Amino acid sequence: MNVRLLPFDSDFFLLRLPYRESIVAGLRRIPRAHWSPQLSAWKIPNREDAALAVLHLVRGRSVELSSVLRSNWEARGSFARFLTEWAAAADGPMWDDDEKRSLRNQLQAKGYSVRTIKAYTLHVVRLIDYVRKTRTPWDDQVLIRYNLHLQDKGYSHSYINQAISALTFYFQNICKTAPASVEYIRPKRENKLPNVLTLSEVVALLKSVENPKHRALLYITYSSGLRVGEVVRLKPGDLDLARSLLKIRQGKGRKDRYTLLSAAAVREITRYIELEQPKFWLFPGQDVRKHLSERSAQKVFEQALARSGIPKEVSIHSLRHSFATHLLEAGTDICYIQELLGHRHLKTTE
Repeated sequence: MNVRLLPFDSDFFLLRLPYRESIVAGLRRIPRAHWSPQLSAWKIPNREDAALAVLHLVRGRSVELSSVLRSNWEARGSFARFLTEWAAAADGPMWDDDEKRSLRNQLQAKGYSVRTIKAYTLHVVRLIDYVRKTRTPWDDQVLIRYNLHLQDKGYSHSYINQAISALTFYFQNICKTAPASVEYIRPKRENKLPNVLTLSEVVALLKSVENPKHRALLYITYSSGLRVGEVVRLKPGDLDLARSLLKIRQGKGRKDRYTLLSAAAVREITRYIELEQPKFWLFPGQDVRKHLSERSAQKVFEQALARSGIPKEVSIHSLRHSFATHLLEAGTDICYIQELLGHRHLKTTE
């Protein structure tokens, strides 16, 4: 999308660009800015604040500044900030609603999950923000500098590796101004052992919860070894209480699987269903048409942890680790545990 800034007179300069509703709405908020049908252009007050407002509205697009207009502004001296920002933007990445939509469409076409599409899009947005705020050169070293920036901020190596995967996809498939060759180095994976609750700690945590819905949610998370994203998306039809089984539909990696339900979990779920009679989602949110959010489920766990007085630094995901560890300690074959957890590789389970 090309944007052109052209001279007009001492009071106005001209702006020509393809129609974008969001940009037009912003232009209308600039005092005295107006569309000229005769000129097929926007007339913008010839002031630095108005020029900066235009630049911020079209940021991420290719901006062509007329040499005559630039000379006029350089001579006036009052456009110094605009010229500095324009020069930085001219060398930066293009990123607008069209590119964001293209990124999401490409990811969706390749079968990425909704969650991954959201995560990849946010990684690209964060890189663009970093480049513009720090004015780092848009060259083949940009990913290495961004990698070091994330490490300095204390992000985990797994987070940085996901960011690099997202940005590599963006450069290869979407970015029209990507450097010809982008170099990057992935940090080594961190070998960290997860914090696990003992059986007595799990019992204490579950006993601390009185709300039937919250009890059922935590019981099923632990007894089936679920990810938080899986438990909040359960539907009543996924339960096979007679056989003490639970079907996970399209879990991580778009895989279906069956996992266990303990007798205690079956009792809690049956009690909850009799009381609440959930329809579409097993654990609906405030809007019954939507499932409970992952953050709400995490808060349920955090509140139960605080009430139980357990001092460990754990999250709701620790219930999944605890489920696997307790099965292993009870003599269950690790390959069977791998199937229950839905891991593609045995090394992940180990």
